[in-house]
Amino acid sequence: MPRPVPEINASSMADIAFLLLIFFLMTTTMNVDTGLARMLPPMPDPNVKQDDVEVKKRNIFTVLINKSDKLLVRGEPMDLSMLKDKTKEFVMNPNNDPNLADQNEKEIPMIGMYKVSEGVVSLQNDRGTSYEMYMKVQNELVAAYNELREDLSRSMFGKSYDKLSKEEQEAIGKAIPSRISEAEPKNVGGK
Repeated sequence: MPRPVPEINASSMADIAFLLLIFFLMTTTMNVDTGLARMLPPMPDPNVKQDDVEVKKRNIFTVLINKSDKLLVRGEPMDLSMLKDKTKEFVMNPNNDPNLADQNEKEIPMIGMYKVSEGVVSLQNDRGTSYEMYMKVQNELVAAYNELREDLSRSMFGKSYDKLSKEEQEAIGKAIPSRISEAEPKNVGGK
C-alpha cells in the first residue's frame, strides 16, 4: 500500500507574502524630487495689515504668457530670446534707471556693502499656455539669476558659484536674491 503524500499547510503563505510586500514598500526609496525649486515667502507678520504692504510698480517685472505662447513683458511684446537679458538688466539696474528696480545698499557678510535689488519677477500664464513654453520662460528667468550670481561669485571670490563654500553661496544669495513670484493661471488675453 502506497504511503499518503503529506500535505503542506499553505495558509500562512499569504501572510508571509503580505509582510514581504510591506517590508519592501517601507524600505524602498523612490526618487520623487521633480518640479521647480522655489523658496516660499515668509509668513506675513500678524501685526502688519496686508493692505499696508505696498510694492512699488517700478520694482515689479511682469511677465505674462498668453494662450498662444506669446510673451508680454512689462506691457510690451517680447521674444523669449530677450527675456534673460532684460531680466538681468531689470534686477541689476546698472544705469540707475528710474523705470527699473530700486536698489538698497546693504552690508553682506563676506562681501561688504552691496546694492541689493528690490525687484520682483511676477510670472503669470494663461490657462491655455503650453507646458513647454511655461518651462522655457521659467528656465530663462532662473538662468538670469544664475548668471548674475555666477558673475558676482567670480568677481568677489574668483571662482564659479558651484565651487563656492556654503557660506560664500549664502552671501551671494543675499546679494542677489531670487525673487520670482507666480500668480495663479487665468485668462490673460491674447490670441
